[in-house]
Amino acid sequence: MRTIDCDFFVVGSGMAGLMSALHLSKVGKVVLATKRGLADCNTNFAQGGICCVMDPEDSLDAHVADTLVAGAGLCDEKVVRRIVGEARAGIDDLIACGVEFARGADGRWDLGREGGHGARRILHAGDITGEKCETAMIDALRHHPEIEVHENSAVIDLLVTRRLGVRGPNRCIGAYVLDTVTNEICAVRAAETILATGGCGKVYLYTCNPDTATGDGIAIAWRAGARIENMEFIQFHPTCLYHPKAKRFLISEAVRGEGAILVDRQGEPFMQRYDARGSLAPRDIVARAIDSEMKRTGAPYCCLDIRAKGRTFLRRRFPNIYGKCLEFGIDMARDLIPIVPAAHYCCGGVKATVDGRTSLPGLSAVGETACTGLHGANRLASNSLMEALVTARLTARRLASHATAGRPRIPIPDWKTGRAVAPDEAVLVAHMWDEIRRLMWDYVGIVRTDRRLARALHRIKTLRREIREYYFDYLVTPDTLELRNLAVCAELIVRSAQRRHESRGLHYTLDYPGQVAHPHPTVLPGFPVRSRTEYS
Repeated sequence: MRTIDCDFFVVGSGMAGLMSALHLSKVGKVVLATKRGLADCNTNFAQGGICCVMDPEDSLDAHVADTLVAGAGLCDEKVVRRIVGEARAGIDDLIACGVEFARGADGRWDLGREGGHGARRILHAGDITGEKCETAMIDALRHHPEIEVHENSAVIDLLVTRRLGVRGPNRCIGAYVLDTVTNEICAVRAAETILATGGCGKVYLYTCNPDTATGDGIAIAWRAGARIENMEFIQFHPTCLYHPKAKRFLISEAVRGEGAILVDRQGEPFMQRYDARGSLAPRDIVARAIDSEMKRTGAPYCCLDIRAKGRTFLRRRFPNIYGKCLEFGIDMARDLIPIVPAAHYCCGGVKATVDGRTSLPGLSAVGETACTGLHGANRLASNSLMEALVTARLTARRLASHATAGRPRIPIPDWKTGRAVAPDEAVLVAHMWDEIRRLMWDYVGIVRTDRRLARALHRIKTLRREIREYYFDYLVTPDTLELRNLAVCAELIVRSAQRRHESRGLHYTLDYPGQVAHPHPTVLPGFPVRSRTEYS
């Protein structure tokens, strides 16, 4: 078995992963692994933009205040202030990569506004901001000789010293990795491992996330013993395009920021009945309102109405969204846009500091994979890419300070297949995948109850046992790894939701409709594995 040695092993190729690699390449050798292509990530699908206070009439205090309100009492204010305060430096990093953010005719930043924001502070590159950023970072990455890129490479499990029989404190020293093209399994041995694998939107039946969002980083960190926090807070984006051929296409929150209002199928507005901020209320409120309207009327969808802005404006401001809607026979300048909520963002994740430190030495987590305390019970729109930029920068700064400590020399045992054989019935994996996603949508969605959560947990535990048997009986495949990780994330979400006996932010339960006086994060300990059986 091949062992690849490096100073820093970065897992994931979204904004957090690429920026971590770019910063760390200045102080050591970086190996970056991504399970598909470099551009197959959530960042590439981000439309709206990146939060940053750029307007002289705006302020850091105002941005902090909006974030705290959206977070519903669970944000860590010190973390919020630190990340908001560092946002401009992160934007400068992107500009240095070649990203050109939109400007008005007067040369000033063309700042957008989204739900929950009291001012215009969203830097954007049209309505494909994520794609423009991803392309620029990948171009920059290609010019760094100290970054070794491994596409089509899926991490199986982290290598930790306790499971390798090494005495002393437990520490992460890399991972076993599957080449999904050749089926070769190798080990990456690293002084520091950085998880930047994004979220777990595919745990739900309806999501605007790409197929790669299976919670891999969260699951492998938990299996290695890292603490997980706030997994009950899954953000459902309120406005995913409703059309049988429109797979996961998002209607950006920036559309509402520019004047779109939520209406029923007859064109009647309804958001004022739910919140004084109307269609610009935070996402959790808007998603629940749409869900409530759909249940009340029996309608399969609600609508967005931005016809008043006119075709010229819409084509200029939202060229990608306008064009995509036209492909499905919807003219934003003339027609109502049918929308439904869909799983969008995981506010929880691997418990981490703003500079990426987790409870497991040698392991860092950045971006959506991590839970820093910025988002609390509900993420403020466009704070996610800002967090990815800042935490990548701060994590690299921390790790660079001890980059000369030396690479680990602990021998890595060969991967053992035992009696495992090639899988002969892929339908089993497909069936379990579909069952998890459907039961999570039905029982652990926008509105929850104790009974629904109990039913979900019972079935998920059974499925995890079946998946474990399948995992050991058959040779490792990409589908098996994603299914295994998806099931872990599903159970973490349910167990976290069961522990929160209140309704707060993105967690709304009919059994506890009120809020407790002194809320706390929901922390789950890592999986207590004391042997190497998970590696075999």
